[in-house]
Amino acid sequence: MQLQIQAGSSMKNFPIVCVGGSAGGLDAYIRLLQNLPADMGVAIVIVNHITIMPTQLHEVLPRFTTMPVDLITENLLIEPNRVFIIPANRDLHVEDDVFKLKPISKPRGWPDVITVFLRSLTNFWDGKLIAVIVSGYDGDGAAALRGIKEVGGITIAQKPATAIQPAMPESAIDSGCIDFVLSPEDIAQEIIRIARVET
Repeated sequence: MQLQIQAGSSMKNFPIVCVGGSAGGLDAYIRLLQNLPADMGVAIVIVNHITIMPTQLHEVLPRFTTMPVDLITENLLIEPNRVFIIPANRDLHVEDDVFKLKPISKPRGWPDVITVFLRSLTNFWDGKLIAVIVSGYDGDGAAALRGIKEVGGITIAQKPATAIQPAMPESAIDSGCIDFVLSPEDIAQEIIRIARVET
């Protein structure tokens, strides 16, 4: 308990990067991670809205980054210089400095796990927020982008021409709340720039 109190009081000031995607997202995640250094001082949280099959991202992505890659479990401590992966069929929240998993709130139709997580971040995280929407179907995440902007966060959409499935980044762009439209490689450079400003 003492560790939780110390972590909660001192660690919530580093940036969290939420990378939300779905169909075609793996390509974007790989291209992004390959261009990010391991010592930026930010936490990368990949929110891939798969609801039927267990995710394998925590087994695949370590080949493309030197950061540790963790499948999120209940009460897992949020730490910088790590990549965190949402498990399938769960909503993801933050509370103090740990992740909380809840039953998925939209079990039918297109999931909105990216929107749910981004809204939790705007309410419960003190550090800088960076929301990145990459390849995927539907428009998950777009509804929460205004809230990210309102708390001073940065919003980025993958350039549709570089996405395997452009619908999700296009929905984000159509929200009118996107700061940058970039390829995954250029998204990585922008995250590095923001991280340097914050440290």
